[in-house]
Amino acid sequence: MIRVAVDAMGGDRAPETEVAGAVQALATMPEDVAIQLVGRSAAIEAELARHPGADRGRLEIHEAADVIGMGEKPLAAVRKKPNSSLVVGLTLHKTGRADAFLSAGNTGATLAASTVLLGLHDGVERATVATLLPTGSTPVVMLDAGANLDCSARELVGFAYLGTVYMRDIMGIATPVVGLLNVGEEEEKGTAIVREAHQLLKNAPVHFVGNVEARDVYAGVADVIVCDGFTGNVALKISESLVDMIETLASGAMTAEVSRRLDAAEYGGALLLGVKGIVIVGHGRSSATAVENAVGLAHRFSVGRLVERLERGIAAIPVSAT
Repeated sequence: MIRVAVDAMGGDRAPETEVAGAVQALATMPEDVAIQLVGRSAAIEAELARHPGADRGRLEIHEAADVIGMGEKPLAAVRKKPNSSLVVGLTLHKTGRADAFLSAGNTGATLAASTVLLGLHDGVERATVATLLPTGSTPVVMLDAGANLDCSARELVGFAYLGTVYMRDIMGIATPVVGLLNVGEEEEKGTAIVREAHQLLKNAPVHFVGNVEARDVYAGVADVIVCDGFTGNVALKISESLVDMIETLASGAMTAEVSRRLDAAEYGGALLLGVKGIVIVGHGRSSATAVENAVGLAHRFSVGRLVERLERGIAAIPVSAT
């Protein structure tokens, strides 16, 4: 049985959306999937009452009295609230009682708690949110997508390694191409940190093609797009606003297909790469469909033994490179 712990109190409309998404997931996922809703039991039960057809045989509720808010300082909140839905859910994963964990709550707190409770793979300095973005063919992965707002050049290189291992060993791309997100293709463009990262990546054991601009992200120029979390999150939210605009201004089958392919709900969430576990980070305004798809993502990664495969890939990086 694959057990997925869901932070039922994390999203903007929690626990309504999380419960609805969990119920949908149980109705569509294989019989080997069980969901653990973590949060305030009374509130979760009240929402479940609205879904009388839910498969309660594959559904558990784990009490967590506290909630970490979106505006709280991540590490301080994690330490101050050990009984929060985030910490309790990750503890289930750490102790082997859950095979994966997902939350649409405070991203920084999810990063901090995952790092503290699950630990990082050997050779990894900082975990990163890896978001899959659609192209005309194979998706690209952008990292960081919002967890680490400030990054050193060395950390950006570390993200390139993680993205390369992920796209090679999980997505099946033999030689992933890495691009550094910048305001221009020339080496001298960008901030001091980005320029330093460019020089380091030129000598790193990855297939680095140089700087890529924002217009190149969806063009499939690179399989791995590296940037700091501030830049990545801005790019991601601009993409989301594009979906909203398309849906508002246009209609028809082709438009619906474009919206579907760009909709973040189709992917469910982003993988937190670098930690010794399967942690899916959802958008704060995740829909029930997004939660359902995030559960599917967690199931696929669990069955595919993601953690072990990533650990082997990371260990294969030359020590001198990290």
